[in-house]
Amino acid sequence: MKVYKVKDYQEMSRKAANVISAQVIMKPDCVLGLATGSTPIGTYKQLIDWYNKGDLDFSEVKSVNLDEYKGLSKDNDQSYYYFMYNNLFKHINIKLENTNVPDGTEPDSDKECSRYDDVINSLGGADLQLLGLGHNGHIGFNEPDDSFAKTTHCVDLQESTIEANKRFFADINDVPRQAYTMGIKTIMQAKKILLVVSGEDKAEILREVLTGPITPKVPASILQLHNDVIVVADEAAMSKM
Repeated sequence: MKVYKVKDYQEMSRKAANVISAQVIMKPDCVLGLATGSTPIGTYKQLIDWYNKGDLDFSEVKSVNLDEYKGLSKDNDQSYYYFMYNNLFKHINIKLENTNVPDGTEPDSDKECSRYDDVINSLGGADLQLLGLGHNGHIGFNEPDDSFAKTTHCVDLQESTIEANKRFFADINDVPRQAYTMGIKTIMQAKKILLVVSGEDKAEILREVLTGPITPKVPASILQLHNDVIVVADEAAMSKM
C-alpha cells in the first residue's frame, strides 16, 4: 500500500487524476471502476481538463460503477448514473455504451445483481478501481456488517449513510433506503485500487482503515490485504495518523 499525504483537496484531486490518466495512457482500452460522491468530483474535473487539452483519450475505455440507489431511474437527478453523466461522461469521449451502472429500476434484486456481476466478469474486472471512504468505513455501499459481502448485492443503507446523503435530497424521506453495490470480493479483484480521502471528518475512520484490525465492521479495512493500493489523502484526513 502506498499512502500519499497531500496538502489539500485540490492537490488530492490532481494526484488521483494523475494515477487514473496514467492507467488510461498505458492501457487505452482499460476498465475503470468509478465512484460517486463529493470526494471524486475534483478528480473528474481534472480528467476533463486534461481531455480538453488533448492529453487524454477515453474512446476505448470501459467503465463499471460501484453502486446505484435502488428505485431511481437514470434520469433522476439523484441517481448515480445522472451524477456520472453530468460530472464526467458527457464531458469526455467515452462511449456511453461502454459505461456500466447498476439498474436502479430493476425491482428483482437477485436478477439485477446477477446481471451486473456478469457484466463485470465479461470485462475481466476493473484494471483500476476508484474508491471514496464513508464515515462508517463503507466502500461502495458495503456497510459495516458481521461478514464481507462477496459479489454485487442489494443493501439496506444504515442511518448514518442516509444522514450523510440527505443533503442531496429535498427531504430525508426522499433518500432511498436500499442500493445495489459491488461486493467486497469484486472490489478486491481490481488489479489496482485508488482510495481518495479528504477532510478532518474522515481522519478517525481513515486511521482505523489503514492501521486498525481487518474487520467487516470497518469494510474498507480489507484494503490492507490488496497488493496494489494507492491512498491519496489530504492533511486534514491524515491528521490522526
